[in-house]
This record gives sequence, structure tokens and C-alpha cells, in this order.
Amino acid sequence: MDVVTILAAAIASSTPLIFACLGETITERAGVINLSAEGTILMGAMTGFAAAKFTDNLFIGFGAAALVGAVIALIVALGGITLKQSQVAIGFVLTILCSDLSSFLGNPVVRVPGPTVPSLPLPLLKDIPVLGQIFFQSNLLVYLSYLLIIGTWFYFYRTPQGLNLRAIGEQPAAAFARGKNVVLLRYGYTLLGGALMGIAGAAFSLDFKAGWSHRHTAGYGWIALAIVIFGAWNPLRVAGGAYLFGLLQSLSSVAQTAIPNIPTQVFTVAPFALMILLLVLTSSSGLNRLIAELPPSLRRIIAQTLQVTPPAALGKAFEQD
Repeated sequence: MDVVTILAAAIASSTPLIFACLGETITERAGVINLSAEGTILMGAMTGFAAAKFTDNLFIGFGAAALVGAVIALIVALGGITLKQSQVAIGFVLTILCSDLSSFLGNPVVRVPGPTVPSLPLPLLKDIPVLGQIFFQSNLLVYLSYLLIIGTWFYFYRTPQGLNLRAIGEQPAAAFARGKNVVLLRYGYTLLGGALMGIAGAAFSLDFKAGWSHRHTAGYGWIALAIVIFGAWNPLRVAGGAYLFGLLQSLSSVAQTAIPNIPTQVFTVAPFALMILLLVLTSSSGLNRLIAELPPSLRRIIAQTLQVTPPAALGKAFEQD
């Protein structure tokens, strides 16, 4: 397998994570922690596959998955924003509940063949040397992920609405003083983030890992949450983290073929372990000491790149009088 093929596979395999990570980024930027990502993705995967299977319509499948994700996020919003309970506790409970519920409700469609997202190479763009094969010989879901990355970044940093979004996650009292309905905005962005995580689940079962089985996407929700932190709540950095994980998955597939004597389970879990190791290294004091030895100009650039500062009001209840 050549480098171009590996990179193309990495882009394709990262697409579900792009939707999940950006959904969580939007939610947390608004000041709400939705730790139900693992359960939401599983429920989205099961619901999306089942709906597409029984209706023979992919759009209905993705729509159903988005709806399920939004409903789960609504529970998080009700508990955390309106009832002012621990968002972390609510998220953990929902993860456990939705994970088990997806296995129970999805039992009739376990390992049943179903529809998948068709390939859709883009005319002209697919013929660009190297870049065309990596980015433009995939399917509509992958192309939508590109637009989601660019659109989310532009919305965050180039629109008044994006400024309001960041304000309710950083200084909700100041946003409220300027006439913004903090509670309503947090509800809206939490539901939007949940819908994107539901779509991420359907992207697994209808494309990347076609079909449904028990614990079909186990582990990806936790990786998505970690990538959001690794990406410092910045859409471009978060997308880069998702693509890095996809690259690790592609390389593990190559290694599995090249080293057949090692159990396949090692290569299955390797990307998860390596991603966690990378997150630890980029947050370690040893890395900070190494950066301190660099020239001041380079040290400043690297420090700004690796700086991780969560939204100031993340997970904090807001009293809107």
C-alpha cells in the first residue's frame, strides 16, 4: 500500500470522528459538557443503520440518527442547564444507558446486510495529481466533513453569531448583559452538537464500518472527547486530531498485513493507545521543559500551538434572571 492510498484511507476513516468531534466542540464552546458521546454515537449508529435498512433510504437513516443524537443532548441540556445538575454525571449515566440500549434495540439487525453510502468521485477534482486521489475520490459524506470543518471555523471566528457562541461559553454574564438569551442559545448549540454526534454514529454504520453489531463503535466516543481537548476547542486543530487518529488506524492496518504473526487485536487497539500516549506527551511537564530549551521565538510559537485552555464557563450553571 503506497503513501497516497494510506492517506486517502486515513481521510475516509476519520470522517465519522470529524462529525463527532466538531459536534462536541460546538457544545463545549457554548459552555455545556456532553459526556454522552460514546453512548450517542452507538445509538446513532444503530438507529441510522436500522432506519436506512427498513426504509431503504440513506437520508432517512442519517436523519433518524441526528434526531436520536439531539434527543440525548436534550436530556443533557435539561439536566445541566435547567435543573442545574452535574453535567458530567448526567453524561456518564447516559453513556452507560445508551450503550446498553443500542445493543438491546439493535439486536434484530446485528450483522444484517444493509445500504451503504455510495462512492462519488468529484469530476475534474479527482484528476488532480496526488491531491485528487487523497481528497476527491471518496463519497458525499467525506466532502460534507470538509465543509463542516471550514464552516465551523468560519462561524466561530468570522461571524457575530460565532462571537456570541464563544461568549456564552466564556463569559455568559457579559453575554446576557448584552441582551443574549444564554439559556436558549446553550440549548440550541447542545442539540446541534448532539445531532452531529448522532450523524457520526450513522457515518460509522452506513459507511466506515458498514453494518451493525454489539458495541459497534466502542471507544470512539471517548477518543472524540479527548481529541476536542487535544484540539483546544479550535475546529481546525480538532479536525487535525481526528485525521491523526485516522492515520494511526491506516498505519495499523498496514502493519497488520506486514507483520502477520502478531495477534490482530494488537493492531485493533494500537491507534487508541497511541492516541492516548500522544495526548499525555503533549500535556506532560517533560514536554514543557523541552520547549523551555528552545529559542524564544520558536518557543512562543510552539507554546501557543500546544496551549489548551477550556472555555471559562464550561460545565458551570448560569442563573439567567
